Amino acid sequence: MPLNDERPSSTSVAGSEDQSSDTESSDRCDSVTSSSDLECFRQSFTSRDSSKHSSPSSSPPKSVTLDEVMASVRDLSNLSLAHEIIVNPNFHFEQPNPPQNSFEKRVKDILHKAFWDCLESDLNDVPPEYENAIKLLEEIREILLSFLNPGANRMRTQIMEVLDIDLIRQQAENDAVDIQGLAGYIITVMGKLCAPVRDDEVKKLKENSGNIVSMFKEIFRVLDLMKMDMVNFTIQSFRPELQKQSVEYERAKFQSIVERIPNALDHTTDWIKASLEEVMVSMPSARQSCSSEKGVRALPSPMLVLNTAYIRLLSGNNHKSVFPETLMTDEARFRELQHHLQLLQMVASVLLIVYSAIGEPISDLPVLAERLKKMTSILLEGMHNSDFDLPEALHNVGTQICCELNKSLTERNYPALPPNVQITLKGQISSIIQENNPIRTLVEGRVQQYLRSFLTLPNSHHTLPSMLGSLSLIQPELCALGASFVGLVNFNKQVYSPFYMGILKGLLFSDKPQEVATASNGSE
Repeated sequence: MPLNDERPSSTSVAGSEDQSSDTESSDRCDSVTSSSDLECFRQSFTSRDSSKHSSPSSSPPKSVTLDEVMASVRDLSNLSLAHEIIVNPNFHFEQPNPPQNSFEKRVKDILHKAFWDCLESDLNDVPPEYENAIKLLEEIREILLSFLNPGANRMRTQIMEVLDIDLIRQQAENDAVDIQGLAGYIITVMGKLCAPVRDDEVKKLKENSGNIVSMFKEIFRVLDLMKMDMVNFTIQSFRPELQKQSVEYERAKFQSIVERIPNALDHTTDWIKASLEEVMVSMPSARQSCSSEKGVRALPSPMLVLNTAYIRLLSGNNHKSVFPETLMTDEARFRELQHHLQLLQMVASVLLIVYSAIGEPISDLPVLAERLKKMTSILLEGMHNSDFDLPEALHNVGTQICCELNKSLTERNYPALPPNVQITLKGQISSIIQENNPIRTLVEGRVQQYLRSFLTLPNSHHTLPSMLGSLSLIQPELCALGASFVGLVNFNKQVYSPFYMGILKGLLFSDKPQEVATASNGSE
């Protein structure tokens, strides 16, 4: 389909810097650093990654005007749209259709019916009144012209000549305008400009030789579809170019929001601070002989803090928690990964209980393992919903698993499970949701360990981290989830690492250095 002579504003951003610069400083400090490596850590905050044009603003709070708020809303809207186009290869626009029986649809139908009834009444007058019809022809002409690329001069000239509104208006004054002929020409041009998927729609228009008003209604319906095709085709065409500019474009848009809105990084700061506190508590105390301070805790690397923050976010169970501002464009994707991970952890916990309790009689039976996994997943699907009855679902899981196990055992000449074993097995499965359940805690800990290994791999798309035995039954699903998670995290780091470095700098190198030492002493 020929392209319009338009370019999204997002593609006009200047060429991005080498993407390797976004991770240069973090690579230098990839491991845990002691206080003797303080200079290396400081360099990660003063490198060109944190240059002035992409660093969070540190100006004092100021009042925000309505114009600044509206400008920030526009920037956020553009940022969200560009991000969706970049990360979602299936992103496309669809024709908006209000829900059936909704107020919006009723109003729309009433207004459209009133207009078309008025047009039909005008054309049936003696002599006919063509003013509304001429306005429709002018609108159709502009739509057809918008489909042409800049070099289609012959087609452009022809459309302007045939749909010459001044000439048509003169013909209408003398009752000599051929509306039917003009409609036929419009349909012919539509057939030349439409995408192949619309050929059948245009063919139906050509076969419609009835009421002229009905024909115009159908012409506009198909033109609306063609406009949506053009928008989606344009998105596909510019996606590669937008992907090249994605890091710099998203960073610049977010920077403009931060500069206008005070406290625009509050939730991000709280998120990183919580992760930093967790890492600091888990780190061993490091006494440096060259330091005059005693009991000063080693400083974590920025990547360790960030990776911990991402894993905490993915493993969180609070669906009402506020997401960091830097992850708003990916919140829906992270929520989906959260729900999927919770389901996988629950399935792995159930299977671990089953195989630990039954043992050898059901080992080395991949078909049975797959059937148990699939059945458990189906029964627990939607467990993240507030109205989901998880205790009842786990009871059903236990019952179904006992039935499947008895069937499998008897088929291979093993005795069925005794009633007391079935009761115990069902009870263990139902107890998974209890606080601090050891099986679930074990599975969740190993999943976090696996995801942490996934994040630290230099080429996670080519080499997968080793899978611990208790997770082997969900290995394909967990690998796919890990790959999606790492893809989101790596892109987010590339875009927002200067903001994260600025926040960490403020938390670790503020004017209150005693806080680091205090945290160290308090946990000894």
